[in-house]
Order: sequence, then structure tokens, then C-alpha cells
Amino acid sequence: METVNIKINGRTYEVAAGSTILEAAHSVGIKIPTLCWLKDINEIGACRICVVEVKGARSLVTACVYPVTDGMEIVTNSENVLASRRTNLELILSTHNKKCLSCIRSTDCELQQLCLDYGVDEARFSGAVVEYEPDTTSPSIIRENSKCVLCRRCVAACRENQHVGVINPVERGFNTHIACSFEASFADSPCVSCGQCVTVCPTGALHEKDDTDKVWAAINDPSKHVVVQPAPSVRATLGESFGMPIGTNVEGKMVAALRRLGFDKVFDTNTGADFTIMEEANEFVERLQTGGKLPMITSCSPGWVKFCEEYYPDFISNLSSCKSPQGMFGALTKTYYAQKEGINPADIVCVSVMPCTAKKFEITRDDMTAAGEGIPDVDVSITTRELSRMIKRAGIDFTTLPDEEFDPALGESTGASVIFGATGGVMEAALRTAVATVTGKQPENVDFTEVRGTEGIKEATYEVAGIKLNVCVASGLSNCDKVLRDVQSGAKQYHFIEFMACPGGCVNGGGQPTQPASVRNFTDLKSLRAKALYNEDAAKQFRCSHENKVVKKIYEEYLGGKSGSEKAHHILHTSYVSRERNY
Repeated sequence: METVNIKINGRTYEVAAGSTILEAAHSVGIKIPTLCWLKDINEIGACRICVVEVKGARSLVTACVYPVTDGMEIVTNSENVLASRRTNLELILSTHNKKCLSCIRSTDCELQQLCLDYGVDEARFSGAVVEYEPDTTSPSIIRENSKCVLCRRCVAACRENQHVGVINPVERGFNTHIACSFEASFADSPCVSCGQCVTVCPTGALHEKDDTDKVWAAINDPSKHVVVQPAPSVRATLGESFGMPIGTNVEGKMVAALRRLGFDKVFDTNTGADFTIMEEANEFVERLQTGGKLPMITSCSPGWVKFCEEYYPDFISNLSSCKSPQGMFGALTKTYYAQKEGINPADIVCVSVMPCTAKKFEITRDDMTAAGEGIPDVDVSITTRELSRMIKRAGIDFTTLPDEEFDPALGESTGASVIFGATGGVMEAALRTAVATVTGKQPENVDFTEVRGTEGIKEATYEVAGIKLNVCVASGLSNCDKVLRDVQSGAKQYHFIEFMACPGGCVNGGGQPTQPASVRNFTDLKSLRAKALYNEDAAKQFRCSHENKVVKKIYEEYLGGKSGSEKAHHILHTSYVSRERNY
């Protein structure tokens, strides 16, 4: 690596040539604050919170975009620098909604923290403030432009990572704000509800639609039997909301907290994930052997499914008809479990805890009513963040809770299901069962490591019973778009594709705990969180979905004896619609 020598605050350092002042300072343990900068996708120097002095420069420079040169002398904490940062914060506050006590991001807001760090508690600058009505039309996301600081991080995430680009800065001067084209609401735009804009927003300008009051109401209604199902990745991220290290697996404490919140049964969405693999692997093998539509594409990510319906309706027939694990679990709760326990499905409230804001949209889709019209498979879907707020509101000391286990009726799962939370996990889980189905025997090695990792696009070829299977895994909708274009053009030929809307998969979902840019820019969140899931997989006695005893029992007792049966298809599969827009 080529290096240069620079001075920061009077001390000499050797840093990477070509790096910015901000990156160089970080590499030697000096933190320069930022508000707008997101590495690789939003390097625009707009907020000017990162200004520093450079010897010889006529004015302060923005550290996030200013490259280092050999012999450069930098000062990051002079009186002039600190005064400028305070002034910039005061200017931002002059048009900002300062109702911090009731804001959903209070104590978890990057602007609030910067104001605390720099002693800014009131705006010196006053004047006219543009008023904005919150956009609450989406089932998943709320936009409050009165809290927006125009950092454009949401715009960059939506455009660069997700290839959707439904939000952009509009108008000029004091009237500049973030909006959809033609000032359309979220509900009237081709937004896919992935929530990646929410995870990068430094304030409360974007947040999930909070449905916790619905959950509290159900728990406090004695006529309702309330069950909860947390997704695979939630156990790898929930601890962050309580100050625990990134990548801590808190499954046992999570179960204990859910019981203390008052849920009647605490089940595991992983069981639903095992059912998804049983149905999906069967569907793939059937398509492969009978000349069905290939490549088959996974349908677990509702953000991806809506992206397909909005932008690539020609690929709808390639989608697996399997419901996501959330949907399958809810359907089984309202059918098999209701019948087994003698409970009217209408009296069961199924709550899911998901890493994903798009799951809120998914539960409203048509064809998600296995128990009958008017009885949704899942009644309420809340994010990891919403669950953490419920735990805090209930006064539960999360970090001191004992580890407890899921309730057994729908609580058993395999290693295959837990890795659903990481990009490549669905593909690997499906391959484990598909290989066993095609060959008639358990594969000697169930670790399909070629599809692991946080790269945006991964490819592999496996030979199974004389058939060469070409598979692809992509996460982040921009990467999904690239793969689809290659398939359309004939440049790539695949048999099976896994798509996840969120970069890195569900561990980096739009409903996961927020991390400030100072962490997000320099920490591999995706890898640390995914590692917790792969470690759990490796420790499991059974690592293939077809080994799950609960799954086997339910197929034998209730689902026609095998995956792909008529009854299984009625309960566990769904349909899709074209949402293509003609502008």
C-alpha cells in the first residue's frame, strides 16, 4: 500500500495515499464528526460538520471529500474549527423540528448527539420555517420533513444501493425538501418499503410506522390468544438496542423478554423458514425435472417481491410461489395450531418481529389468508426497533434476563432456518434439502460456502446427480437489477437465484437497530451480525430443514404427508400481481 506522511494536530502520521482527511484521521484514531457522509454512496460534503483546517488553504475544508497529500498539515480541533461546526449545527437547527422529547429517535439521533457534543442547545438564527405534513400513507414508513436535515443519505441509499430512486431533493433555497416525484405520497410511488432510507437517516425524518399500540391492545385483551414469532436475524441484532456488542446472539434473552411482555406463546419464525425450504426445494426440483420456468427466484424478501412486481413484472412467473417464513408461520398458526389447540382462528392474534419494514406491507397483501377471508395469516408485524421500545417501556432489564427456550409446538428449528437472515442463507438452506431430494440421501457436507459472504453478487455451480446447477445470490436491489439484466440479455444462465432487497440480507434490514454513520462507515455490520447466525447453524444438531421433527409431524398429520401436496399448496403458497406503472 502506497503511503504519505501528514501531520494532524501537530503529530506526524503515515496514512494511505489517496484517502480523504476523514479516512486518514480515522485510521490513526482521530474522530472527525459527520452528518451527511456515507462511505461510497454519499460523499458530497454538504453538511460541513466535518470541516478542518489545512495549512495553506484559504478556508476550512470538508474532511470527507478532501484528499490527503504528502506533507499536509491538518488541525481538527482549533477554535475556528469548533466555532464553525457549532454555527453549522445552529443553522441546521434553525429550520428543524425540535420536539426531541417525543421524537422516535430521541437519544438515538445523530443531530442530537452532535448538539450535545458541541454545546448547542438553542438556535441563534430564527425566522420563517416551512411547515410539512408527515406522510403516513405507506403501511411501512413515515416521512417527517420537518425533522429532515437535507443530508441526502436517504436519497443515496434509495438510488445507489436499491436502484429505486423514488426520493430526491426538490425545489430550491429554504423550500428545498426531500420528496417523491410530483410530490407523490409514499403510497402512490413505486417505493418497495425496504426501509434502507430509514436505517441511514440520522434523525427522525424517516421511521417505520409504529404498530406497538396494536400489540399492547391485543396482549391486554383477555378474549385474544396472542402468539409472537421473531425472525432468524432478530436474535443477532436486538442486543444492540441495549448496548450489547454488534453480533451478539440474544435468542434466550429475547424469548424471556417476549414472555414477560405478556405473549401467550413465544414461537420461532425459524420453524416457518424450515417449511419454506421444504416447499421451495420441492418446487425447484419439480421445475427442474419437468421443464418448469427457470431460473426460479426466491420469494422470502417482500421488498424484492414488490420490486419485481413494480419494475420487472415479466419475471413474476419465475418467482417461487412459496410464502415467506413470516407468512407460512402465520398460516400454520391460524390453521394447524388453531385446530390442534381448539382455538377459533379469529381469536388468535399472530404478531411477527421482523428485521424488515416491508413485512408490514407483506401482511396486507392479497392471498395471505389461509384460514379464510377476513383472517390474515399475520395480524401485526413490528420491527426489531419496535420490539426494543416495547421492552424498554415495560421496564424489563434486558441484559440481566435468564436465557429461556421457545415454546415447543412451533418452536423447533434447524440450522438451515437460522441462516435465512444472511445473504446466501436461503440458497444454502434450499440446496441442502434439494440435494437430498434429488439424490435420495443426505449430503455428506451441508456447508455450501461458495454462496456465503457479504459480496453483492455471488455465483456458484454444483453438480448434483449428473446435473450442473448454476446458482446466483444477490443482495441490495441494485445488484438484483444487474443480475436480472444479465438474465434478460442471455449473458447469464442460472437455474436458481436468491434475491434479498437489503444489502447483506435481513441482518441489515430496514427494521434493524440504527447505527450512526461513525459506526456504519467503518464497521462491517453485515458480517458481524451474520457470523452470529452461522455460529448457531454450526452448533445445531440438525442442519437441514427436512430433518426437523416438528415439520415432519405437521406434514404427516395435517399437510397431506409431503411437501407440495394440495393442502400444503393451499396454506403455504401465494400469488403475485403486476404493479407496473404507465406514466
